Amino acid sequence: MPSGSYDPDAVEPAWQDRWVETDTYAYESVDDPDLSFSIDTPPPTVSGDLHWGHVYGATLQDFVARFQRMANGEVFFPFGYDDNGIASERLTEDELGIEHSNFERREFQRKCREVCAEYEADFTEKMQALGVSIDWSHTYQTIEPRVQRISQRSFIDLYEQGREYRRRAPTIWCPDCATAISQVETEDDERGSHFHDIEFDVVDSDEAFTISTTRPELLPACVSVFVHPDDDENEHLVGEEARIPLFGQEVPIIEDERVDMETGSGVVMCCTFGDQTDIEWYQAHDLPLRIAIDETGTMTEQAGDYQGMDSDEAREAIVADLDETGALLDKRAITHSVNVHERCDTPVEFLVTEQWYVEILDKKEEYLQAGREMDWYPEKMFTRYKHWIEGLEWDWCISRQRSSGIPFPVWYCESCDEAVVADRADLPVDPLSDEPPVDACPECGHDEFEPEDDVFDTWATSSLTPLINAGWAEGDDDPASDAMARPELYPMDMRPQGHDIISFWLFHTVVKCYEHTGEPPFESVMINGMVLDENRKKMSKSVGNIVAPDEVLEKYPVDAARYWAAGSSVGDDLPYKEKGIVSGERLLQKLWNASKLVDELAPADEVPDEQPDLAALDEWLLARLDEEAARAAEHLESRAFSKYRDSLRSFFWHTFCDDYLEIAKGRIRETDDPGARYTLRTAHERFLKLFAPVLSHVTEELWHDMYVDADSVGATSEDATAADGGATVNSIHRTDWPEPLGLDADIEGGERALEVVSALRKYKSERDLALNTELDHVEVYGDVADYVDDIARAMHVETLDLLDEAPEVETVVTGIDLDYSVVGPEFGGDVPDIEAAIESGEYVLEGEGDDATLIAGEHELTADMFDVEEERRYDGKGDLLETDGAVVIVG
Repeated sequence: MPSGSYDPDAVEPAWQDRWVETDTYAYESVDDPDLSFSIDTPPPTVSGDLHWGHVYGATLQDFVARFQRMANGEVFFPFGYDDNGIASERLTEDELGIEHSNFERREFQRKCREVCAEYEADFTEKMQALGVSIDWSHTYQTIEPRVQRISQRSFIDLYEQGREYRRRAPTIWCPDCATAISQVETEDDERGSHFHDIEFDVVDSDEAFTISTTRPELLPACVSVFVHPDDDENEHLVGEEARIPLFGQEVPIIEDERVDMETGSGVVMCCTFGDQTDIEWYQAHDLPLRIAIDETGTMTEQAGDYQGMDSDEAREAIVADLDETGALLDKRAITHSVNVHERCDTPVEFLVTEQWYVEILDKKEEYLQAGREMDWYPEKMFTRYKHWIEGLEWDWCISRQRSSGIPFPVWYCESCDEAVVADRADLPVDPLSDEPPVDACPECGHDEFEPEDDVFDTWATSSLTPLINAGWAEGDDDPASDAMARPELYPMDMRPQGHDIISFWLFHTVVKCYEHTGEPPFESVMINGMVLDENRKKMSKSVGNIVAPDEVLEKYPVDAARYWAAGSSVGDDLPYKEKGIVSGERLLQKLWNASKLVDELAPADEVPDEQPDLAALDEWLLARLDEEAARAAEHLESRAFSKYRDSLRSFFWHTFCDDYLEIAKGRIRETDDPGARYTLRTAHERFLKLFAPVLSHVTEELWHDMYVDADSVGATSEDATAADGGATVNSIHRTDWPEPLGLDADIEGGERALEVVSALRKYKSERDLALNTELDHVEVYGDVADYVDDIARAMHVETLDLLDEAPEVETVVTGIDLDYSVVGPEFGGDVPDIEAAIESGEYVLEGEGDDATLIAGEHELTADMFDVEEERRYDGKGDLLETDGAVVIVG
């Protein structure tokens, strides 16, 4: 039996080790998809330590996994690491003090894998220490050969479908990372800057006009000036040419409705390229191309005397020269939104480069419909997905100019630039070291090829996780086959993730998987929020408000942290509050102590195998527990974790421990009641199962201690084994969710009986009486006839009588409170007359609730102007106690 105080320091790591050693959560393939539940777990980026986002997200996923395993059967709960791309590349460079550009790609990728392997091993250990029921036999890395093959296979399939193309065109570019990026990798950041009013001359005229810009360093890239068609003040400029100050090129002045007339002077310059609008103008008006800033953010020869400067340095020099020549009319500080790369916060540039794209703009409505076909928890998160798709302006750029990543399986003919893709049977390949699949170009017959040296965007691979998990194109030996090795897993039942990557991971997964399979990749989506500090502020190193999970878990049990994590509404941000973890710790101790008492009062060998005759209160408790089990399942199915947690805790703590357990204790000790023993043990076993998804360690320990014929793992460090020699089948997490017992109980009568018990307990507490103080005589009006003995025994009542008629209780008005914020403006100087009438009792109350009126003297007040103070008055003998369903008189 459980003994002493609960020791999570011994119990939790022992069970964590045992679960891994015995493959407790290993997935067994099934033929029927309805008998399995698959979770498309997010592979964390290998770039640092465990943080609250990992802990919180993984714990919510685990609640679902543990419940589904008990309720529905097999659960596929894998784990992956996203260890290709810029994040792992920068981690390697920082760890080893090297630059990727100084190494041949395969050599640098080898170094990346070595560094990432160390972080992954540490991360795995920490995830296992959270007690998350991951199947560790199903793990993957996004850089491993199997995943590389799937990723390259995806590229080839989409290329052959005509969904991918290579084009030299304006591209979003990060100068710091020296690579193209996609629209989803940019974000707006408010930054300080300056508006510069610059004078432009009209060619062959004495006239001049003003353009306001935050980027004077783009003057050498200016190719036109634009005026809005409705701009009466400047419309005369249209058709003329403008001369660019300092640089001298002459550019046309054109009208276009995209000009923002409210910004600056209403006349704007178009540079190639400053923003998305510049690109639109360049394409719509067939403008020339002038590149003044290169891939590293350095000024080109187009910048003349400023060539070789970085863009910030050039801006200062150009502004100084404009000022010296008199062309700078004004300079004023502003704050404005700057488009930056979300990984490094570097302002992006728009450069013309050759990149690979997935075509998505033509199928925005199809991707929206795919999202509509999925269940969203919470529903409001679909709006974010919808808004992202509706705001798309670019096809998806999937090529990156980096070393850490999966290579494009492509070579180009040196003569005609025809693209040659790898054979599926040869995948994975690296064109920098592998030969193309043909000896001569199929287009022109040339026999020399140039390998593609770009790599895939990391999201181009992580967007395939449902297919990676289902074993896409691995179902048979035919390299051209799309057969899945585990077809029952697809579509995945649930995609869990943070709301911050809906536009990254979720959308791109829909795109890729929809194009490959023709259907959405998941049945449902569960979106979790972020963990904030106690003041609901984002945790940040610079602010100094980070609370490290490792430090918290050294101080508190893992189950206590899991209890805290269950306290949010899914999708909402959760503030870190230590008191929430402390509450969880108290519940663990309460469950442990109650279990000890249950085992003492109802040891397994003294509980009848068959259900004996049960008292009305026994039937009521088990029937109520049926309701609680159904409610818990409903909450977990709908991802309402806080409702599940709080309802179950309240019923266990107050109804079972405070009320029933005390009543059953008296019955067992006084009459050796088998019905009470049976009910205690049955209810306790079901409570353990209901708590198991959240309190995974303590319930496992108690389950083995009280319901498995073996020593407890946590308490004795011995293996808990069943007759068949394995611990896995004995885990509470492999048992079935409680089925209803179906007892026909008087639910309302039991509720009333416990209301009476609670009222008498409060009565004693308010009078500083011990709970075992005898009460000579209690009378009850209410239908509790079947529970009289239980009430009397629990509250030590010598005589308890039931009343046939309700006692005469009068509701007496004890005062009228005026709302002066309403009464004052309405009645002004007559307010003292109203107060005097109330004071003297010369008033009349009519109606009830919102229809109530107060007539005081000559004035009539409506319900919003006053509150009535009342008390219930009993003139008989004894003290009156009232509950929702009963009246109690203590003699």
